[in-house]
Amino acid sequence: MVEKKEYGLGDLVQMKKPHACGTNAWIINRMGADIKLTCSACERTIMLTRFNFDKRLKKVLEKADERKED
Repeated sequence: MVEKKEYGLGDLVQMKKPHACGTNAWIINRMGADIKLTCSACERTIMLTRFNFDKRLKKVLEKADERKED
């Protein structure tokens, strides 16, 4: 059975393939039918459908509440 990954607004996630700038860490900015992501290095934004995001997501690096405590 495939494990469902838990992610939320503001989480830092790692994608399977890197961005053109060389990093593969993204911040989730908007969630709905589409998911809006911002690159953590160059701050470019992209939008993916939830289906494509789920396929390309590798793992959640940091939850939003953990990042705000630092």
